[in-house]
Amino acid sequence: MNRAAVYVLWLREMKRFIRAKSRIAGALAMPLFFLAFLGIGFKRISVPGMSGQVDYIQFLVPGILGMSLLFSSTFGGLSVLWDKEFGFLKEIMVAPVKRIFIVVGRITGGVTTGMIQSVLILGVSLLMGFRIPSVFTLLLAFLFMFLISVTFIGLGLIFASRMKDIQGFSIVMNFVIFPLFFLSGALYPLENFPFWLRYISYLDPLTYGVDGLRAALLGFSSYSSIFDLVMMLAFSSLMVFLGAYFFEKSETV
Repeated sequence: MNRAAVYVLWLREMKRFIRAKSRIAGALAMPLFFLAFLGIGFKRISVPGMSGQVDYIQFLVPGILGMSLLFSSTFGGLSVLWDKEFGFLKEIMVAPVKRIFIVVGRITGGVTTGMIQSVLILGVSLLMGFRIPSVFTLLLAFLFMFLISVTFIGLGLIFASRMKDIQGFSIVMNFVIFPLFFLSGALYPLENFPFWLRYISYLDPLTYGVDGLRAALLGFSSYSSIFDLVMMLAFSSLMVFLGAYFFEKSETV
């Protein structure tokens, strides 16, 4: 029963994603604009601390992948509010299924859609000159993308579980998402940050996700890939735990 519930919730998210063509286009539009205008516009600018063989578009691609996962995963919590609004959440909460499996079903659906979007963005970046060193590094990058998505789906569930207003959720999440994005070093090296701001960036899970993607895809990072991986495992576990806890305590109506 529990496994079936996870599968049904995952399948529901897949069907909603495939049928919402505008959602797919909207999710891809902003990352592709960033790649096109920033990547091509600053293509000849050398990135401090990196060899001259690595141009800005190569530096930018891991950051844009992180941005795409941040936005799509965090706003996955919006579906919880929609389900509250139309009563679907109440129906699944009274089903003979443990709530943790309901959380797992939502997370697997959100992770799958986020990964699909990231793969599409990665494919477009290849047409723009980005190069992947090897299959192993690509698999390591997928692992980091998975952990980024899990982390921020958990964050979205935390906020969605504590809120009732859909419009309010979107406004609040924008205030949360953009600082996380700009503090992560997605657009510029962490070494360029002021000393005090760099300390704040250490609290941002996306910092380690983007840095891990750069370690995998470029062979260059501010920290070791092992350290990035450990930090992302810790953040993702914490966010899933908190997301499940607040979802368990949330009101269904």
